Amino acid sequence: MLSDILYVLIGLVIGLVIGFFVTKKFFTKQLEENPPINEKMIEAMMSGMGRKPSQKQVKQIMNQMNKYR
Repeated sequence: MLSDILYVLIGLVIGLVIGFFVTKKFFTKQLEENPPINEKMIEAMMSGMGRKPSQKQVKQIMNQMNKYR
């Protein structure tokens, strides 16, 4: 009876540790493939649309994006 509970707890701890490392690896891989948007990316996007953005416009867009994050 006691050994069954001990096996379940050990299995749970091992599962949590393995899950943590797998999730960490997956998350870092996703961040490398899809980096968060920064000011230079916004400037490049607006320049690609034929606009030369001012620093104020870039800051406004960054604030809007951070607001909905």
